[in-house]
Amino acid sequence: MRKTQNFNWPALSLGTCYYPEHWDKKLWREDLRRMKENGIFTVRIAEFAWNKLEPREGEYTFDFFDSFLDVAEEEGMKVIFGTPTATPPVWLTEKYPEVLNCRLDGTPFRHGMRRHYNYNSPVYRKFCSIIVEKAVQHYGQRPCIVGWQIDNEINCEVDVFYSESDTAAFREFLKEKYQTLDALNEAWGTVFWNQTYTKWEEIYVPRPTVHDSTNPHQVLDYTRFVSASAIQFCKIQSDIIRKYKKPQDFITTNGMFGNLDNHRMMDECLDVYTYDSYPNFAYCLCEDPIHSDDLNDRKWSRNLTEVRSICPHFGIMEQQSGANGWNTRMEAPAPKPGQMMLWAMQSIAHGADYVSFFRWRTAVMGTEIYWHGILDYDNRDNRKLSEVYRIWKRTEAISEMAGADYQAAFGLVRDYDNIWDSQLDVWHMRLAKKSEKEIFTAAQLNHTPMDMVYLLEDTDAEELLKYPVLFYPHPLILTEKRAEVLRTYVEAGGCLILGCRTGQKDETGKCVMQPMPGLLSSLTQTDVKEYTFVGPADEAVSMEWEGRQVETGLFNDILAAAGPDADILAKYSSNYYEGRPALAETLCGKGKVLHFGGTFTRDNVKAFLAYTGVLQPYQDLAEVSEACEIAMRVKDGKRYLFILNYDKEPQKVVLKEAVMDMDTKDEVQGSVLLKGYETKVYRIF
Repeated sequence: MRKTQNFNWPALSLGTCYYPEHWDKKLWREDLRRMKENGIFTVRIAEFAWNKLEPREGEYTFDFFDSFLDVAEEEGMKVIFGTPTATPPVWLTEKYPEVLNCRLDGTPFRHGMRRHYNYNSPVYRKFCSIIVEKAVQHYGQRPCIVGWQIDNEINCEVDVFYSESDTAAFREFLKEKYQTLDALNEAWGTVFWNQTYTKWEEIYVPRPTVHDSTNPHQVLDYTRFVSASAIQFCKIQSDIIRKYKKPQDFITTNGMFGNLDNHRMMDECLDVYTYDSYPNFAYCLCEDPIHSDDLNDRKWSRNLTEVRSICPHFGIMEQQSGANGWNTRMEAPAPKPGQMMLWAMQSIAHGADYVSFFRWRTAVMGTEIYWHGILDYDNRDNRKLSEVYRIWKRTEAISEMAGADYQAAFGLVRDYDNIWDSQLDVWHMRLAKKSEKEIFTAAQLNHTPMDMVYLLEDTDAEELLKYPVLFYPHPLILTEKRAEVLRTYVEAGGCLILGCRTGQKDETGKCVMQPMPGLLSSLTQTDVKEYTFVGPADEAVSMEWEGRQVETGLFNDILAAAGPDADILAKYSSNYYEGRPALAETLCGKGKVLHFGGTFTRDNVKAFLAYTGVLQPYQDLAEVSEACEIAMRVKDGKRYLFILNYDKEPQKVVLKEAVMDMDTKDEVQGSVLLKGYETKVYRIF
């Protein structure tokens, strides 16, 4: 059972990212006052400002930020202070080049961008520890500071590390894990292609190979190592901060990025988790939103769903306020009127109780000159600032729901072993990427809110039983512990839905020599006799289920009943395996497991949701078009219904019972017309 988060925002609130080092000091007070006039009462600062604290090695100065914090305190502005370790200064990288991260071929990333360091350089860890200690020791008791952000976007830009320091640390990681080279060689299957290691010094982080096809079992362990390194780097800082911060101040970092066990980082290092939400990426000029089938900006609800699995009541450290873009990439249009509100409410609907806009004013210099903030270069009031004001008034109107829990009808199960395996196994990637996208899309279009449920080291069946139905699409890697937790969940009354390729591999990523679904075979009482991709020369394959044809996706396991309790519900309707089992149901204890031989599509997911009785849980409350998202948050017995219109066109909503409009406090029932991009929050009587 996971521990609960250490910090919750007591009320809904707004903030912004501010960089006092970018602006004349004469602007500071005026900026803070304008923020407060528009509902912004917290700023994040300093995450890229190492030189303002240590302009030369060993020379520390605190005057600059003391001056800003003095103004903040005089104006009653709260501050989240960032540790500046995301951008080591040039004096450091020039004198100590071993701190630099490298490309796969060993070429260092040079100074001039950001995140050019590696986590495992002892030199970099030493300098980071010193600068964090100096900063928190000096500023930690300032009244205006309410929180500390570690680094910035850990594993952003690059989430692979190939320096000599990383190789040295990787060897130590492997020695601790395997103890002996014989155990490592067995786990990695090094007899294949003559890769057997006889000395630890022969092992490196991945290096260039023919086709860049490095041993997959080695790469899986390497990814685990990258995650562990990032978490250790984060914990070094959080341990220092805890020595000097005020007891009530929180520690966070902003994410969420790859090759990182964010759940473990949250549990071991942080008090609360924050996310950077930029739905306007869907409309960059390199995208095709008109012909997209992935819901465009609405798919950020999938990211927010994952964030909620890390930290149920999270914050947004960077919320889209203007067009995104650098001078080198990412061209995008400005958000349309109403989209700032829409995206902020999207975050709040999914569990955010703090929303901070990036950024206060657009930078006039540097790489991010096209990453627009609330204000533009001219510093004049504009429609974005007016929209922030309206968002503030909305958050005041709904503030009573701070800390409310998101209500999901079912869960999508994930685990880091399978996420990381699918990154390096193209067969696994094709299945997992498609199925997870389609499960989310089906949930959205059918107004059936979902959670992501991670199987972690300490996950137990009690946590899973919050969900009457769980999809575990393609768990190629299974462990005895996860299999037992899933069995207990089913026996206690849960419904588990498994897709093709279940149980193909062990924890090392090697294929097991037993029939699939492997460790879950005794639960499903099924046997995979044969399997195939649905090829480009094949017709689409369906199964006949309850009198209709239902899609089976892009890969098909051909099943057979292997026990007395397995009931074949559907059979394939075409291809060489026509008439053979595609879907089996097995009762176990108070629950059941559905073993599906295909991949998931929005069509068959809707059928599964209907069959298991969780489809459209709020249909008796509201009738809503596909263009709108429904979310429900609950607190102290009160329910708060969010309806978000992602379309530029008006959408009709029919409220089937009387509810209270949280903005006007009026009782509403019947037809309501949501304007383009409009959002509503209703309290259910």
